[in-house]
Amino acid sequence: MIQPLILEKLAELPESLQTEVLHYIEFLIEKQAKNSNQEKPTKRGGLGIWKGKIWMSDNFDGPLEDLNDCEVS
Repeated sequence: MIQPLILEKLAELPESLQTEVLHYIEFLIEKQAKNSNQEKPTKRGGLGIWKGKIWMSDNFDGPLEDLNDCEVS
């Protein structure tokens, strides 16, 4: 495992640098906690998402009145 290696290297550092390592570890823990909360967005979308929110005319697929007078060549 990596933990014994980390502890071995940490013991070689002076106490002032060990304190910096501790602060960095605490920073990483906070960063991980923030990321884990943000990685779970609420899923939106899918079939029926607009149900009841929009209205469509009953004759939506019918011919347009404006085009009835036009000739097609």
